[in-house]
Amino acid sequence: MAAPLNAEKTRTALRTSARISLETLLVVLMTAVALWILGQMWSIVWPLVIALLLTTLTWPVTRFLRRRGWHPTLAASVVTLLFLLVAAGTVVLIVVPVASQSGELVTGVGDGIQRLRDWASGPPLNFGDSQVSDVFNTAVTRVQSSVGSIVTATLSGVGTVLNGLVTTVLALFLMFFFLKDGPRFLPWLTRQLPGRLATDVPAVATRGWDTLGSFVLSQAFVGLLDAVFIGIGLWIVGVPLVLPLAVLTFVAAFVPIIGALFAGFVAVLIALVSNGLTDALIVLAIIVAVQQLEGNVFQPMVQSRGLGLHAAVILLAVTLGGSLAGIVGSLLAVPVTALIAVVWNYLREQLSDPLPAPPGPDTPEPKTPGPDTPGPDTPEPETPEPETPGPDTGGAQRGRRGLLGRRR
Repeated sequence: MAAPLNAEKTRTALRTSARISLETLLVVLMTAVALWILGQMWSIVWPLVIALLLTTLTWPVTRFLRRRGWHPTLAASVVTLLFLLVAAGTVVLIVVPVASQSGELVTGVGDGIQRLRDWASGPPLNFGDSQVSDVFNTAVTRVQSSVGSIVTATLSGVGTVLNGLVTTVLALFLMFFFLKDGPRFLPWLTRQLPGRLATDVPAVATRGWDTLGSFVLSQAFVGLLDAVFIGIGLWIVGVPLVLPLAVLTFVAAFVPIIGALFAGFVAVLIALVSNGLTDALIVLAIIVAVQQLEGNVFQPMVQSRGLGLHAAVILLAVTLGGSLAGIVGSLLAVPVTALIAVVWNYLREQLSDPLPAPPGPDTPEPKTPGPDTPGPDTPEPETPEPETPGPDTGGAQRGRRGLLGRRR
């Protein structure tokens, strides 16, 4: 027969469960409110995030110049201009070779379309010219019927481009100010916060800054691996514009998912119009293999070492971020997860009891009780008290005899 439940223990368990549930709901509610406020301020938060990421990428050069005696304003200005020159040079390196071969590319695109029509008219599809023409006519009719939606999408795309330009300019200005006045931020923040917050917040901010730096460096390393492997593959196949495509792959690596798809699409398209369908399929296979290695092996391994996160955690974070916020969520998933881990580890350190100090070489080790070692409950053995010689003891008698013998 099972023992009956204890009423007092049951009530205590229910009260504890209710209290924990209420506290959890309050935490979730406050998190939702904070995320809503963040969404309302996104036009300011997004340039701030980009500026912080760019600052972590360019801060080592600025720090080097400042340690050599450069004025903070001069060092920040030079690094910002160098960054703009590198970005512009990257765009030129990609655009100029493509523009110089634009005529060949246009001709190749036409040839590629004609090859697709020839392939569709042959086995196993066996589409006739009339059927192919009907397909093209149907496509044109649908495009004409949806001119209004296309114009709307174009206008929204133009607005998105303008917002992107404004965000870029604002992020560059913020990066300049971060490079110039960054080291003075933590002392200023320490003076503004009261009590223990003056110690905790700067400590968490310092760890978060180091984490963001590790994220940017690891992402750059992964992008370099993609560019090298895909560039070698394109060179072996014989695709033109290998260097611009490799640079595009490196830059696109900083934008998860969409960046890789865009760079891969451009590489496959150039391979199709210049080398033919077979080489295009080979290039597609190379890009898919490298992207799978990068997404499932290289990126989780490198970022897990640099950020202190397990590879599975990074994969789950990227998946969750992409499902919640699309491209932006995928881009920010890993650094946000790393910052959450930084805050959690700091809270654990502050809430944990200090560990006992390990025994030194001069510290006596505690004895473990053995069979002959008295324990705390073992009565101590009785020690016989020494007998003091009294008037009737043998010592006194021997003393008398000695005196009598001397007298004799």
